[in-house]
Amino acid sequence: MNSVAPSDLPYLDAFPAPSGDAWRAAVDKVLKGADFEKKLVGRTADGIRIEPLYSAATPAGRALRGEAGRWRVAARIDHPEPGQAKAIALADLEGGADTLTISFAGARAARGYGLVADDVAALDTALDDVMLDLIRLRLDPAPQGRINALLLAALIEKRGHAPADLSIEFGLDPIGVLASHGSLGAPWPEIGCRLAGTIRALQERGFTGPFIAVDSRPYHEAGASEAHELGAMLATAVAYLRALETQGLTLSEARDAIAFTLVADTDEFLAVAKFRAARLLWNRVQQACGLAPKPVTIHAETAWRSLTKRDPWVNLLRGTIAAFSAGVGGADSLSVQPFTAALGLPDVFARRVARNTQLILLEEANLWRVADPAAGAGGFEALTQAICDKAWQAFQEIEQQRGEGLRGIVAGLASGQMQKALADQRASRAKAIATRREPITGTSEFPNIRENAVAVLAVAPVESSKLAPKGHAAEQNQGELIRSFVDGAGRAEALIAAGESLRAEPLPSLRLSEPFEVLRDKADALPQRPAVFLATLGPIADFTARAGFARNLFEAGGLAAPSGDGFASDGATDLDALVGGFKGSSAKLACLCGSDAAYANEGAAAAEALAKAGATVWLAGRPIESEAALNKAGVSSFVFMGCDVVETLERAQAIATA
Repeated sequence: MNSVAPSDLPYLDAFPAPSGDAWRAAVDKVLKGADFEKKLVGRTADGIRIEPLYSAATPAGRALRGEAGRWRVAARIDHPEPGQAKAIALADLEGGADTLTISFAGARAARGYGLVADDVAALDTALDDVMLDLIRLRLDPAPQGRINALLLAALIEKRGHAPADLSIEFGLDPIGVLASHGSLGAPWPEIGCRLAGTIRALQERGFTGPFIAVDSRPYHEAGASEAHELGAMLATAVAYLRALETQGLTLSEARDAIAFTLVADTDEFLAVAKFRAARLLWNRVQQACGLAPKPVTIHAETAWRSLTKRDPWVNLLRGTIAAFSAGVGGADSLSVQPFTAALGLPDVFARRVARNTQLILLEEANLWRVADPAAGAGGFEALTQAICDKAWQAFQEIEQQRGEGLRGIVAGLASGQMQKALADQRASRAKAIATRREPITGTSEFPNIRENAVAVLAVAPVESSKLAPKGHAAEQNQGELIRSFVDGAGRAEALIAAGESLRAEPLPSLRLSEPFEVLRDKADALPQRPAVFLATLGPIADFTARAGFARNLFEAGGLAAPSGDGFASDGATDLDALVGGFKGSSAKLACLCGSDAAYANEGAAAAEALAKAGATVWLAGRPIESEAALNKAGVSSFVFMGCDVVETLERAQAIATA
């Protein structure tokens, strides 16, 4: 904590100058002997310390956007039917979006949907009435990404646009496709050759790119921490630099062909620091390559893994926090996941809210008016540097991977090392979710088992059989392919006949809330909702806290757990009324809820009476001193803060539905 010079703020002369020692003394007084580290110091998934207080800092380095000002508001074209996709795209543009991201069927970001466009005519329909020279176009990475890019180039040529006047990201990312889908149609050297050929063909027609999208979403959705997500991003970018240089492009040309897609998650401080770190790290890579650093284009998307199906309205808050973080962190463009995206293809309302989330941050909060507003803030500077250090270490570890003539991230994916590292991180986070050390509002905490359904479009996912037609063509000149597409050729005519391929175990795409959603779905599917009887001990004031805890816990698994005014009589518990209440509930599982004193005085008798009435008896809390006596009386399990809630709910469902 820095002292303020009296000359800066004279009115502060009447107060003693603050100091770190004085603050720590005040904190220790409040803690009353409690462990400072355990109470006030947090740690990220990468082990980075989160201090309760930071001093002001001078930025060690700043890497800003290439173009100051507003970030671009992006919306996704992912409806399978081109005509419907057009209507949605126009609504997004009229509603304030200035960037369209085309997710072709098969793209992971399309989530089972995606635009079905096998020729220029279908793509033309989807973009009919869209003024391509007034917006930015992006392609989501997808299998057959080369063909998607050439189809778009053919459409531009057919419409007569000057490519150099357009703003297009072509979304080529074969390494991302390998990570998310598990295979590429040729060995890596051949993939690099095709990638370079596609870039040259597009450049010859006047397109300026960027052509390659280094997409970190597959790693984030598979459980990557901030550092490992950035490490994978850097390793992927370096793999493309090597591949393109091998094919004759200069390092400068290869560098200029690359853009990034990063995930904005719901931890505001970490997300801002991650985006700032990404630019610093990329500058370091450029310097290591002997290049003068240039700003890279970064597209941000709010986190898929943070979305929930249950109480999806909370996703509005998640999206707002993530969008704020990406904007403050310096994203060039941003896509906010519609709040119903986990439930199906979002409708017009959900898309409008997603757009407006950004527009309010831009127009009303004016976030874009300050470049790097986190600069100089001690917490953000410390986190940015710590993430840089951890991410560089992760990048170096990936770069050391070797096997079967491959190196770096391609070797790591092909050998399974990347998958193993991400599985370890995923397991660690899953444990935090299951024990509610990382709570999910509306899902693992404060669930609503009587929530109303939200609307999504009644559109069936695209059949997988339509996504992978067999190739029959030989290797073709990319420029000639563009011309053939202009003349009406279809996607199938450009697919190269299958040969030797590169394979890897595909990374899973998971949302953090899924374990709880599985339990809720199972309970909702039953003819009658399973229930737990909350056996409250003593007066309301004594049992309310633990009854609320128990109800919250059980409802997270879809089990009803109503509680009333209790069964108190003359300051004690009327056991006959308690047992009668259990018998009238039709429940099979009873959970004792009361104070530690009530457990010591009445817990054993209540447990014994309930057990004789046929109940499986649990207890909310963990009264260590009376635990043995309670077990002997019939309490078979304890539910408490820090227990594995998912495992507990699985057992509770099994008992309640037996």
